[in-house]
Amino acid sequence: MAVEPEARRRAHEWLQEVYGKTPERDALFETISGHPVAPLYSEEDRAESDPERELGLPGSYPFTRGVYPSMYRGRLWTMRQFAGFGTAEETNERFRYLLDHGQTGLSTAFDMPTLMGFDSDHARSLGEVGVEGVALDTLDDMETLFSGIPLDEVTVSMTINAPAAILLAFYVVAAERKGIGPERLGGTIQTDILKEYIAQKEWCFPITPALRLVEDMIEWCTAEMPRWHPISISGYHIREAGSTAQQELAFTLKDGFTYVESAIERGLDVDDFAPRLSFFWNAHIDFFEEIAKYRAARRIWAREMRERYGAKNEASWRMRFHTQTAGVSLTAQQPLVNIVRTTIEALAGVLGGTQSLHTNSYDEALALPTEEAVQIALRTQQVIAHESGVTNTIDPLGGSYFIETLTDEMERSAYEYFDRIDELGGMVSAIEQNFPQREIADASFTYQQEVDSKQRIVVGVNDYVNESDDEIPTLKVDRELEAKQAGRLARTRSARDGAEVERTLSELRAAAATEANLMPPLLECARARASEGEMVAALQDVFGRYTETPVF
Repeated sequence: MAVEPEARRRAHEWLQEVYGKTPERDALFETISGHPVAPLYSEEDRAESDPERELGLPGSYPFTRGVYPSMYRGRLWTMRQFAGFGTAEETNERFRYLLDHGQTGLSTAFDMPTLMGFDSDHARSLGEVGVEGVALDTLDDMETLFSGIPLDEVTVSMTINAPAAILLAFYVVAAERKGIGPERLGGTIQTDILKEYIAQKEWCFPITPALRLVEDMIEWCTAEMPRWHPISISGYHIREAGSTAQQELAFTLKDGFTYVESAIERGLDVDDFAPRLSFFWNAHIDFFEEIAKYRAARRIWAREMRERYGAKNEASWRMRFHTQTAGVSLTAQQPLVNIVRTTIEALAGVLGGTQSLHTNSYDEALALPTEEAVQIALRTQQVIAHESGVTNTIDPLGGSYFIETLTDEMERSAYEYFDRIDELGGMVSAIEQNFPQREIADASFTYQQEVDSKQRIVVGVNDYVNESDDEIPTLKVDRELEAKQAGRLARTRSARDGAEVERTLSELRAAAATEANLMPPLLECARARASEGEMVAALQDVFGRYTETPVF
Protein backbone atom coordinates (compact mmCIF):
# COMPACT_ATOMS: atom_id res chain seq x y z
CA MET A 1 0.00 0.00 0.00
CA ALA A 2 1.20 3.52 -0.76
CA VAL A 3 2.19 5.28 2.45
CA GLU A 4 3.58 8.82 2.80
CA PRO A 5 7.40 8.72 3.26
CA GLU A 6 7.24 10.68 6.53
CA ALA A 7 4.69 8.30 8.03
CA ARG A 8 6.76 5.29 6.91
CA ARG A 9 9.93 6.80 8.40
CA ARG A 10 8.26 7.47 11.76
CA ALA A 11 6.75 3.99 11.83
CA HIS A 12 10.14 2.36 11.22
CA GLU A 13 11.76 4.53 13.91
CA TRP A 14 9.08 3.47 16.38
CA LEU A 15 9.57 -0.22 15.55
CA GLN A 16 13.31 0.06 15.93
CA GLU A 17 12.91 1.81 19.27
CA VAL A 18 10.60 -0.90 20.57
CA TYR A 19 12.11 -4.01 18.95
CA GLY A 20 15.61 -3.00 18.03
CA LYS A 21 17.01 -2.72 14.52
CA THR A 22 15.66 -5.69 12.59
CA PRO A 23 15.83 -5.18 8.81
CA GLU A 24 14.54 -8.71 8.25
CA ARG A 25 11.38 -7.93 10.21
CA ASP A 26 10.90 -4.63 8.36
CA ALA A 27 11.29 -6.41 5.02
CA LEU A 28 8.71 -8.98 6.08
CA PHE A 29 6.24 -6.23 6.93
CA GLU A 30 6.75 -4.60 3.53
CA THR A 31 4.77 -7.21 1.60
CA ILE A 32 1.87 -9.16 3.04
CA SER A 33 -0.61 -11.12 0.94
CA GLY A 34 0.77 -9.82 -2.34
CA HIS A 35 0.63 -6.08 -1.66
CA PRO A 36 2.89 -3.66 0.24
CA VAL A 37 1.87 -3.09 3.85
CA ALA A 38 3.54 -0.66 6.22
CA PRO A 39 4.56 -1.91 9.67
CA LEU A 40 2.51 0.81 11.38
CA TYR A 41 -0.25 3.28 10.45
CA SER A 42 -0.95 6.61 12.10
CA GLU A 43 -2.75 9.92 11.52
CA GLU A 44 -0.24 10.96 8.85
CA ASP A 45 -1.49 8.21 6.59
CA ARG A 46 -4.86 9.95 6.33
CA ALA A 47 -3.70 13.55 6.56
CA GLU A 48 -3.98 14.03 2.79
CA SER A 49 -7.33 12.23 2.52
CA ASP A 50 -9.69 13.53 -0.16
CA PRO A 51 -12.78 15.17 1.46
CA GLU A 52 -14.90 12.92 -0.79
CA ARG A 53 -13.52 10.00 1.18
CA GLU A 54 -14.55 11.30 4.58
CA LEU A 55 -16.23 8.69 6.72
CA GLY A 56 -19.63 10.23 7.26
CA LEU A 57 -22.26 8.24 9.14
CA PRO A 58 -23.81 4.81 8.54
CA GLY A 59 -26.85 5.10 6.33
CA SER A 60 -25.63 8.35 4.79
CA TYR A 61 -23.82 9.09 1.53
CA PRO A 62 -21.30 7.77 0.58
CA PHE A 63 -22.19 4.81 2.83
CA THR A 64 -18.59 3.89 3.64
CA ARG A 65 -19.71 2.85 7.12
CA GLY A 66 -22.79 0.88 6.06
CA VAL A 67 -25.99 1.25 4.07
CA TYR A 68 -28.38 1.57 7.02
CA PRO A 69 -28.20 3.92 10.04
CA SER A 70 -28.69 1.16 12.64
CA MET A 71 -27.01 -1.72 10.76
CA TYR A 72 -27.00 -4.88 12.94
CA ARG A 73 -28.32 -3.11 16.02
CA GLY A 74 -31.57 -2.78 14.09
CA ARG A 75 -31.56 -6.11 12.25
CA LEU A 76 -29.05 -8.92 11.79
CA TRP A 77 -27.88 -9.93 8.36
CA THR A 78 -29.86 -12.69 6.62
CA MET A 79 -28.29 -16.11 7.23
CA ARG A 80 -28.69 -17.56 3.76
CA GLN A 81 -26.99 -20.95 3.38
CA PHE A 82 -26.42 -22.19 -0.18
CA ALA A 83 -27.99 -25.62 -0.79
CA GLY A 84 -28.84 -27.91 -3.66
CA PHE A 85 -28.05 -31.48 -4.68
CA GLY A 86 -29.66 -34.45 -6.35
CA THR A 87 -33.31 -34.07 -7.20
CA ALA A 88 -35.81 -31.39 -6.24
CA GLU A 89 -37.22 -33.69 -3.51
CA GLU A 90 -33.84 -34.12 -1.82
CA THR A 91 -33.04 -30.40 -1.95
CA ASN A 92 -36.48 -29.58 -0.55
CA GLU A 93 -35.62 -31.75 2.45
CA ARG A 94 -32.34 -29.84 2.95
CA PHE A 95 -34.19 -26.51 2.69
CA ARG A 96 -36.62 -27.59 5.40
CA TYR A 97 -33.70 -28.80 7.58
CA LEU A 98 -31.98 -25.41 7.29
CA LEU A 99 -35.15 -23.47 8.06
CA ASP A 100 -35.76 -25.68 11.09
CA HIS A 101 -32.24 -24.88 12.36
CA GLY A 102 -32.58 -21.12 12.23
CA GLN A 103 -31.72 -20.17 8.64
CA THR A 104 -33.59 -17.04 7.59
CA GLY A 105 -33.36 -17.21 3.78
CA LEU A 106 -32.97 -19.88 1.10
CA SER A 107 -30.23 -19.94 -1.54
CA THR A 108 -30.42 -22.45 -4.37
CA ALA A 109 -27.51 -24.18 -6.07
CA PHE A 110 -28.24 -25.76 -9.45
CA ASP A 111 -26.33 -28.60 -11.11
CA MET A 112 -24.05 -28.02 -14.10
CA PRO A 113 -26.56 -29.07 -16.81
CA THR A 114 -29.13 -26.62 -15.43
CA LEU A 115 -26.53 -23.84 -15.27
CA MET A 116 -25.55 -24.53 -18.89
CA GLY A 117 -29.13 -24.76 -20.18
CA PHE A 118 -29.20 -28.52 -20.83
CA ASP A 119 -32.01 -30.87 -19.83
CA SER A 120 -31.06 -33.82 -17.64
CA ASP A 121 -31.49 -36.29 -20.52
CA HIS A 122 -29.16 -34.37 -22.86
CA ALA A 123 -25.99 -36.22 -23.92
CA ARG A 124 -23.79 -33.47 -22.43
CA SER A 125 -25.48 -33.87 -19.02
CA LEU A 126 -24.15 -37.41 -18.59
CA GLY A 127 -22.42 -37.82 -15.22
CA GLU A 128 -23.30 -34.32 -13.97
CA VAL A 129 -27.00 -34.53 -13.12
CA GLY A 130 -27.54 -33.48 -9.50
CA VAL A 131 -23.85 -33.78 -8.67
CA GLU A 132 -23.02 -30.23 -7.54
CA GLY A 133 -26.49 -28.76 -7.27
CA VAL A 134 -30.13 -29.58 -7.82
CA ALA A 135 -31.30 -30.80 -11.24
CA LEU A 136 -34.17 -28.65 -12.46
CA ASP A 137 -35.71 -29.14 -15.89
CA THR A 138 -39.35 -28.03 -15.75
CA LEU A 139 -42.04 -26.22 -13.81
CA ASP A 140 -42.83 -29.52 -12.07
CA ASP A 141 -39.30 -29.58 -10.61
CA MET A 142 -39.61 -25.98 -9.41
CA GLU A 143 -42.90 -26.75 -7.67
CA THR A 144 -41.37 -29.78 -5.97
CA LEU A 145 -38.27 -27.81 -4.93
CA PHE A 146 -40.35 -25.33 -2.94
CA SER A 147 -43.14 -27.65 -1.84
CA GLY A 148 -44.49 -26.67 1.58
CA ILE A 149 -42.37 -23.50 1.72
CA PRO A 150 -44.28 -20.18 1.95
CA LEU A 151 -42.76 -18.25 -0.94
CA ASP A 152 -44.38 -15.00 0.14
CA GLU A 153 -42.72 -15.25 3.58
CA VAL A 154 -39.22 -16.63 2.84
CA THR A 155 -36.79 -14.76 0.59
CA VAL A 156 -35.18 -16.98 -2.03
CA SER A 157 -31.91 -16.59 -3.91
CA MET A 158 -31.17 -18.52 -7.09
CA THR A 159 -27.61 -18.73 -8.34
CA ILE A 160 -27.99 -19.04 -12.10
CA ASN A 161 -26.97 -16.76 -14.94
CA ALA A 162 -27.21 -17.66 -18.63
CA PRO A 163 -30.71 -19.24 -18.37
CA ALA A 164 -31.75 -17.04 -15.43
CA ALA A 165 -34.82 -15.63 -17.22
CA ILE A 166 -36.11 -19.19 -17.74
CA LEU A 167 -35.64 -20.18 -14.09
CA LEU A 168 -37.31 -16.94 -12.99
CA ALA A 169 -40.26 -17.80 -15.23
CA PHE A 170 -40.52 -21.25 -13.57
CA TYR A 171 -40.40 -19.63 -10.12
CA VAL A 172 -43.03 -16.99 -10.90
CA VAL A 173 -45.42 -19.58 -12.35
CA ALA A 174 -44.82 -21.99 -9.42
CA ALA A 175 -45.80 -19.19 -7.03
CA GLU A 176 -48.71 -18.23 -9.26
CA ARG A 177 -50.08 -21.77 -8.96
CA LYS A 178 -50.01 -21.30 -5.15
CA GLY A 179 -52.03 -18.11 -5.49
CA ILE A 180 -49.00 -15.86 -4.87
CA GLY A 181 -48.53 -13.01 -7.33
CA PRO A 182 -45.08 -11.82 -8.47
CA GLU A 183 -45.47 -8.58 -6.50
CA ARG A 184 -45.36 -10.62 -3.26
CA LEU A 185 -42.16 -12.54 -4.04
CA GLY A 186 -38.93 -11.43 -2.40
CA GLY A 187 -35.44 -12.56 -3.26
CA THR A 188 -32.68 -12.45 -5.83
CA ILE A 189 -31.64 -14.22 -9.00
CA GLN A 190 -27.99 -13.83 -9.99
CA THR A 191 -28.28 -13.15 -13.76
CA ASP A 192 -24.75 -11.65 -13.93
CA ILE A 193 -23.81 -12.86 -17.40
CA LEU A 194 -20.70 -10.70 -17.90
CA LYS A 195 -18.83 -12.45 -15.10
CA GLU A 196 -19.60 -15.76 -16.83
CA TYR A 197 -17.51 -14.75 -19.83
CA ILE A 198 -14.84 -13.44 -17.46
CA ALA A 199 -14.61 -16.23 -14.92
CA GLN A 200 -17.23 -18.94 -14.46
CA LYS A 201 -17.64 -19.93 -18.14
CA GLU A 202 -21.30 -20.99 -18.03
CA TRP A 203 -23.06 -19.45 -21.00
CA CYS A 204 -25.81 -20.25 -23.52
CA PHE A 205 -25.73 -17.32 -25.95
CA PRO A 206 -23.35 -14.72 -27.41
CA ILE A 207 -22.69 -11.66 -25.27
CA THR A 208 -25.04 -9.16 -26.97
CA PRO A 209 -28.26 -11.24 -26.85
CA ALA A 210 -27.31 -12.45 -23.37
CA LEU A 211 -27.17 -8.81 -22.22
CA ARG A 212 -30.54 -8.25 -23.89
CA LEU A 213 -32.04 -11.01 -21.70
CA VAL A 214 -30.60 -9.36 -18.59
CA GLU A 215 -32.19 -6.05 -19.49
CA ASP A 216 -35.50 -7.79 -20.29
CA MET A 217 -35.49 -9.18 -16.76
CA ILE A 218 -34.61 -5.85 -15.17
CA GLU A 219 -37.37 -4.11 -17.13
CA TRP A 220 -40.00 -6.75 -16.36
CA CYS A 221 -39.12 -7.03 -12.67
CA THR A 222 -39.15 -3.25 -12.29
CA ALA A 223 -42.78 -3.27 -13.38
CA GLU A 224 -43.99 -6.58 -11.92
CA MET A 225 -41.77 -7.65 -8.99
CA PRO A 226 -41.03 -4.68 -6.73
CA ARG A 227 -39.57 -6.90 -3.96
CA TRP A 228 -37.32 -8.87 -6.30
CA HIS A 229 -33.67 -8.23 -7.20
CA PRO A 230 -33.36 -9.25 -10.88
CA ILE A 231 -29.58 -9.24 -10.85
CA SER A 232 -26.88 -9.89 -8.25
CA ILE A 233 -23.69 -8.44 -9.67
CA SER A 234 -21.13 -11.01 -8.65
CA GLY A 235 -17.49 -10.68 -7.72
CA TYR A 236 -17.55 -14.05 -6.00
CA HIS A 237 -16.75 -16.14 -9.05
CA ILE A 238 -14.18 -13.65 -10.30
CA ARG A 239 -12.32 -14.13 -7.00
CA GLU A 240 -12.78 -17.90 -7.07
CA ALA A 241 -11.14 -17.93 -10.52
CA GLY A 242 -7.98 -16.53 -8.92
CA SER A 243 -8.30 -12.75 -9.01
CA THR A 244 -6.91 -10.41 -6.40
CA ALA A 245 -9.25 -8.42 -4.15
CA GLN A 246 -8.51 -5.33 -6.23
CA GLN A 247 -9.46 -7.11 -9.45
CA GLU A 248 -12.63 -8.52 -7.90
CA LEU A 249 -13.61 -5.01 -6.81
CA ALA A 250 -12.86 -3.33 -10.13
CA PHE A 251 -14.23 -5.91 -12.57
CA THR A 252 -17.42 -6.45 -10.59
CA LEU A 253 -18.20 -2.77 -10.29
CA LYS A 254 -17.48 -2.23 -13.98
CA ASP A 255 -19.89 -5.06 -14.82
CA GLY A 256 -22.49 -3.32 -12.66
CA PHE A 257 -21.99 0.01 -14.40
CA THR A 258 -22.36 -1.74 -17.76
CA TYR A 259 -25.78 -3.10 -16.73
CA VAL A 260 -26.83 0.35 -15.53
CA GLU A 261 -25.77 1.92 -18.82
CA SER A 262 -27.61 -0.74 -20.84
CA ALA A 263 -30.82 -0.20 -18.87
CA ILE A 264 -30.59 3.58 -19.29
CA GLU A 265 -30.01 3.15 -23.04
CA ARG A 266 -33.20 1.07 -23.14
CA GLY A 267 -35.07 4.07 -21.76
CA LEU A 268 -35.46 3.08 -18.13
CA ASP A 269 -35.14 5.73 -15.45
CA VAL A 270 -32.16 4.90 -13.24
CA ASP A 271 -34.15 5.41 -10.04
CA ASP A 272 -36.82 2.96 -11.23
CA PHE A 273 -34.45 -0.02 -11.38
CA ALA A 274 -31.24 0.79 -9.47
CA PRO A 275 -32.69 0.22 -5.97
CA ARG A 276 -33.21 -3.43 -6.92
CA LEU A 277 -29.65 -4.06 -8.07
CA SER A 278 -27.65 -6.06 -5.54
CA PHE A 279 -24.10 -7.38 -5.28
CA PHE A 280 -22.44 -10.66 -4.29
CA TRP A 281 -18.90 -10.53 -2.88
CA ASN A 282 -16.34 -13.10 -1.85
CA ALA A 283 -15.05 -13.11 1.73
CA HIS A 284 -11.46 -14.28 1.41
CA ILE A 285 -8.90 -15.02 4.08
CA ASP A 286 -7.02 -11.65 4.22
CA PHE A 287 -9.20 -10.21 6.96
CA PHE A 288 -8.56 -6.47 6.76
CA GLU A 289 -8.23 -6.39 2.98
CA GLU A 290 -11.71 -7.87 2.61
CA ILE A 291 -13.26 -5.36 5.01
CA ALA A 292 -11.63 -2.49 3.11
CA LYS A 293 -12.90 -3.95 -0.18
CA TYR A 294 -16.53 -3.81 0.94
CA ARG A 295 -16.16 -0.27 2.27
CA ALA A 296 -14.52 0.94 -0.96
CA ALA A 297 -17.19 -0.80 -3.04
CA ARG A 298 -20.02 1.00 -1.26
CA ARG A 299 -18.33 4.37 -1.64
CA ILE A 300 -17.52 3.95 -5.34
CA TRP A 301 -21.02 2.71 -6.19
CA ALA A 302 -22.67 5.61 -4.34
CA ARG A 303 -20.49 8.22 -6.02
CA GLU A 304 -20.87 6.83 -9.53
CA MET A 305 -24.62 6.30 -9.26
CA ARG A 306 -25.12 9.86 -8.03
CA GLU A 307 -22.53 11.74 -10.06
CA ARG A 308 -22.18 9.75 -13.29
CA TYR A 309 -25.65 8.25 -13.73
CA GLY A 310 -27.69 11.00 -12.13
CA ALA A 311 -29.60 8.88 -9.60
CA LYS A 312 -31.65 11.06 -7.25
CA ASN A 313 -33.06 8.36 -4.97
CA GLU A 314 -30.77 7.45 -2.05
CA ALA A 315 -31.84 3.82 -2.46
CA SER A 316 -30.11 3.89 -5.87
CA TRP A 317 -26.86 4.91 -4.18
CA ARG A 318 -26.90 2.15 -1.57
CA MET A 319 -24.91 -0.96 -2.42
CA ARG A 320 -26.63 -3.85 -0.66
CA PHE A 321 -24.78 -7.14 -0.94
CA HIS A 322 -24.61 -10.82 -0.11
CA THR A 323 -21.32 -12.38 0.98
CA GLN A 324 -20.08 -15.96 0.77
CA THR A 325 -16.91 -17.21 2.39
CA ALA A 326 -14.20 -18.29 -0.04
CA GLY A 327 -14.56 -21.78 -1.46
CA VAL A 328 -11.11 -21.57 -3.01
CA SER A 329 -9.54 -21.06 0.42
CA LEU A 330 -10.83 -24.43 1.67
CA THR A 331 -8.37 -27.32 1.73
CA ALA A 332 -8.88 -31.04 1.32
CA GLN A 333 -5.97 -31.52 3.76
CA GLN A 334 -6.95 -31.23 7.44
CA PRO A 335 -10.49 -30.14 6.46
CA LEU A 336 -11.56 -29.34 10.04
CA VAL A 337 -9.14 -26.37 9.89
CA ASN A 338 -11.55 -24.95 7.30
CA ILE A 339 -13.91 -24.10 10.17
CA VAL A 340 -11.32 -21.57 11.36
CA ARG A 341 -10.86 -20.14 7.87
CA THR A 342 -14.59 -19.78 7.35
CA THR A 343 -15.02 -18.07 10.73
CA ILE A 344 -12.37 -15.47 9.91
CA GLU A 345 -13.91 -14.85 6.49
CA ALA A 346 -17.45 -14.64 7.86
CA LEU A 347 -16.31 -12.13 10.48
CA ALA A 348 -14.77 -10.02 7.70
CA GLY A 349 -18.11 -10.02 5.89
CA VAL A 350 -19.94 -8.94 9.03
CA LEU A 351 -17.45 -6.22 9.95
CA GLY A 352 -17.57 -5.11 6.31
CA GLY A 353 -21.32 -4.58 6.57
CA THR A 354 -22.91 -7.39 4.54
CA GLN A 355 -26.70 -7.72 4.25
CA SER A 356 -26.71 -11.51 3.97
CA LEU A 357 -24.12 -14.22 4.46
CA HIS A 358 -23.36 -17.80 3.48
CA THR A 359 -20.70 -19.69 5.41
CA ASN A 360 -19.05 -22.62 3.61
CA SER A 361 -18.99 -26.05 5.19
CA TYR A 362 -15.65 -27.54 6.22
CA ASP A 363 -15.97 -30.58 3.94
CA GLU A 364 -16.75 -28.75 0.68
CA ALA A 365 -13.24 -29.28 -0.72
CA LEU A 366 -14.09 -32.99 -0.66
CA ALA A 367 -17.77 -33.28 -1.61
CA LEU A 368 -21.18 -31.74 -1.13
CA PRO A 369 -21.55 -30.86 2.57
CA THR A 370 -23.03 -33.26 5.08
CA GLU A 371 -25.80 -32.11 7.42
CA GLU A 372 -23.32 -31.98 10.31
CA ALA A 373 -20.98 -29.72 8.34
CA VAL A 374 -23.86 -27.50 7.22
CA GLN A 375 -25.04 -27.13 10.82
CA ILE A 376 -21.56 -26.08 11.99
CA ALA A 377 -21.40 -23.54 9.16
CA LEU A 378 -24.74 -22.06 10.19
CA ARG A 379 -23.80 -22.12 13.88
CA THR A 380 -20.66 -20.14 12.97
CA GLN A 381 -22.87 -17.25 11.86
CA GLN A 382 -25.06 -17.57 14.93
CA VAL A 383 -22.07 -17.44 17.29
CA ILE A 384 -20.76 -14.33 15.54
CA ALA A 385 -24.21 -12.74 15.74
CA HIS A 386 -25.09 -13.58 19.32
CA GLU A 387 -21.85 -14.22 21.24
CA SER A 388 -18.96 -12.29 19.72
CA GLY A 389 -20.15 -8.75 20.54
CA VAL A 390 -19.29 -7.42 17.07
CA THR A 391 -22.93 -6.44 16.46
CA ASN A 392 -23.11 -4.23 19.56
CA THR A 393 -21.79 -1.16 17.77
CA ILE A 394 -21.98 0.00 14.16
CA ASP A 395 -18.82 -0.18 12.06
CA PRO A 396 -16.47 -0.88 14.98
CA LEU A 397 -13.37 -0.62 12.74
CA GLY A 398 -14.34 2.77 11.31
CA GLY A 399 -11.59 5.31 11.83
CA SER A 400 -8.83 2.72 12.08
CA TYR A 401 -5.74 4.22 10.46
CA PHE A 402 -5.04 0.94 8.70
CA ILE A 403 -8.60 0.23 7.58
CA GLU A 404 -9.23 3.71 6.25
CA THR A 405 -5.89 3.92 4.42
CA LEU A 406 -6.44 0.47 2.93
CA THR A 407 -9.97 1.45 1.88
CA ASP A 408 -8.58 4.51 0.08
CA GLU A 409 -5.97 2.37 -1.64
CA MET A 410 -8.55 -0.20 -2.77
CA GLU A 411 -10.60 2.64 -4.26
CA ARG A 412 -7.62 4.07 -6.14
CA SER A 413 -6.79 0.64 -7.53
CA ALA A 414 -10.37 0.20 -8.79
CA TYR A 415 -10.30 3.51 -10.65
CA GLU A 416 -6.98 2.59 -12.27
CA TYR A 417 -8.66 -0.55 -13.66
CA PHE A 418 -11.70 1.48 -14.76
CA ASP A 419 -9.42 3.71 -16.82
CA ARG A 420 -7.73 0.72 -18.47
CA ILE A 421 -11.08 -0.86 -19.31
CA ASP A 422 -12.42 2.40 -20.74
CA GLU A 423 -9.33 2.66 -22.95
CA LEU A 424 -10.29 -0.75 -24.39
CA GLY A 425 -13.79 0.49 -25.25
CA GLY A 426 -15.73 -0.59 -22.16
CA MET A 427 -16.33 -3.85 -20.33
CA VAL A 428 -17.88 -5.83 -23.18
CA SER A 429 -15.04 -4.90 -25.51
CA ALA A 430 -12.49 -5.66 -22.77
CA ILE A 431 -14.01 -9.13 -22.29
CA GLU A 432 -13.92 -9.74 -26.04
CA GLN A 433 -10.22 -8.80 -25.95
CA ASN A 434 -9.67 -11.14 -22.97
CA PHE A 435 -8.33 -8.35 -20.75
CA PRO A 436 -9.95 -9.34 -17.42
CA GLN A 437 -9.41 -13.01 -18.20
CA ARG A 438 -5.66 -12.45 -18.65
CA GLU A 439 -5.40 -10.32 -15.52
CA ILE A 440 -7.07 -13.05 -13.45
CA ALA A 441 -4.95 -15.81 -15.00
CA ASP A 442 -1.77 -13.88 -14.19
CA ALA A 443 -2.91 -13.26 -10.60
CA SER A 444 -3.77 -16.92 -10.13
CA PHE A 445 -0.39 -18.00 -11.49
CA THR A 446 1.41 -15.59 -9.16
CA TYR A 447 -0.57 -16.89 -6.17
CA GLN A 448 0.36 -20.49 -6.94
CA GLN A 449 4.02 -19.56 -7.31
CA GLU A 450 3.90 -17.98 -3.84
CA VAL A 451 2.36 -21.15 -2.39
CA ASP A 452 4.86 -23.42 -4.16
CA SER A 453 7.80 -21.34 -2.91
CA LYS A 454 6.34 -21.06 0.62
CA GLN A 455 6.30 -17.30 0.31
CA ARG A 456 2.64 -17.76 1.22
CA ILE A 457 1.85 -20.37 3.88
CA VAL A 458 -1.32 -22.45 3.60
CA VAL A 459 -1.67 -24.43 6.82
CA GLY A 460 -1.83 -28.16 6.20
CA VAL A 461 -0.89 -27.80 2.54
CA ASN A 462 2.67 -26.46 2.29
CA ASP A 463 3.48 -26.27 6.02
CA TYR A 464 2.26 -27.81 9.29
CA VAL A 465 1.47 -30.91 7.27
CA ASN A 466 0.23 -34.13 8.87
CA GLU A 467 1.69 -37.41 7.69
CA SER A 468 -1.82 -38.77 7.23
CA ASP A 469 -5.23 -37.18 7.65
CA ASP A 470 -8.15 -39.03 9.15
CA GLU A 471 -10.85 -39.71 6.59
CA ILE A 472 -13.78 -37.30 6.83
CA PRO A 473 -17.27 -38.74 6.20
CA THR A 474 -18.71 -37.15 3.07
CA LEU A 475 -22.10 -36.99 1.41
CA LYS A 476 -22.50 -39.47 -1.44
CA VAL A 477 -24.79 -38.52 -4.33
CA ASP A 478 -26.92 -41.43 -5.51
CA ARG A 479 -25.63 -42.38 -8.96
CA GLU A 480 -29.10 -43.66 -9.87
CA LEU A 481 -30.62 -40.20 -9.61
CA GLU A 482 -29.64 -39.36 -13.20
CA ALA A 483 -31.98 -42.02 -14.51
CA LYS A 484 -34.57 -40.99 -11.94
CA GLN A 485 -34.47 -37.36 -13.08
CA ALA A 486 -34.58 -38.34 -16.77
CA GLY A 487 -37.65 -40.46 -16.03
CA ARG A 488 -39.30 -37.55 -14.25
CA LEU A 489 -38.67 -35.34 -17.28
CA ALA A 490 -40.09 -37.99 -19.60
CA ARG A 491 -43.27 -38.19 -17.53
CA THR A 492 -43.70 -34.43 -17.69
CA ARG A 493 -43.30 -34.48 -21.47
CA SER A 494 -45.82 -37.28 -21.90
CA ALA A 495 -48.43 -35.59 -19.68
CA ARG A 496 -48.31 -32.11 -21.17
CA ASP A 497 -50.06 -30.72 -24.24
CA GLY A 498 -47.41 -31.10 -26.94
CA ALA A 499 -49.16 -28.73 -29.35
CA GLU A 500 -49.31 -26.03 -26.69
CA VAL A 501 -45.61 -26.46 -25.98
CA GLU A 502 -44.75 -26.08 -29.67
CA ARG A 503 -47.00 -23.03 -29.96
CA THR A 504 -45.34 -21.26 -27.02
CA LEU A 505 -41.83 -22.14 -28.22
CA SER A 506 -42.68 -20.82 -31.68
CA GLU A 507 -43.91 -17.56 -30.15
CA LEU A 508 -40.69 -17.34 -28.12
CA ARG A 509 -38.60 -17.65 -31.30
CA ALA A 510 -40.71 -15.00 -33.02
CA ALA A 511 -40.36 -12.60 -30.08
CA ALA A 512 -36.59 -13.18 -29.92
CA ALA A 513 -36.33 -12.03 -33.55
CA THR A 514 -37.88 -8.68 -32.55
CA GLU A 515 -37.05 -6.20 -29.79
CA ALA A 516 -39.93 -7.42 -27.60
CA ASN A 517 -39.35 -8.16 -23.92
CA LEU A 518 -38.90 -11.94 -23.67
CA MET A 519 -40.23 -12.45 -20.14
CA PRO A 520 -43.93 -12.75 -21.19
CA PRO A 521 -43.30 -15.49 -23.81
CA LEU A 522 -40.97 -17.30 -21.38
CA LEU A 523 -43.75 -17.30 -18.77
CA GLU A 524 -46.10 -18.79 -21.35
CA CYS A 525 -43.56 -21.52 -22.13
CA ALA A 526 -43.25 -22.28 -18.41
CA ARG A 527 -47.03 -22.53 -18.03
CA ALA A 528 -47.11 -24.98 -20.95
CA ARG A 529 -44.39 -27.01 -19.17
CA ALA A 530 -41.75 -26.56 -21.81
CA SER A 531 -38.38 -27.63 -20.42
CA GLU A 532 -35.41 -25.39 -19.79
CA GLY A 533 -33.42 -27.09 -22.56
CA GLU A 534 -36.25 -26.60 -25.04
CA MET A 535 -36.49 -22.89 -24.28
CA VAL A 536 -32.71 -22.43 -24.51
CA ALA A 537 -32.64 -24.27 -27.85
CA ALA A 538 -35.48 -22.09 -29.18
CA LEU A 539 -33.55 -18.93 -28.28
CA GLN A 540 -30.33 -20.35 -29.74
CA ASP A 541 -32.16 -20.80 -33.05
CA VAL A 542 -32.33 -17.00 -33.15
CA PHE A 543 -29.35 -15.85 -31.06
CA GLY A 544 -26.79 -18.50 -31.98
CA ARG A 545 -24.18 -19.93 -29.62
CA TYR A 546 -21.02 -18.54 -28.00
CA THR A 547 -17.48 -19.79 -28.57
CA GLU A 548 -14.74 -18.45 -26.33
CA THR A 549 -11.50 -17.13 -27.76
CA PRO A 550 -8.75 -18.82 -25.71
CA VAL A 551 -6.67 -16.56 -23.46
CA PHE A 552 -3.52 -18.61 -24.03
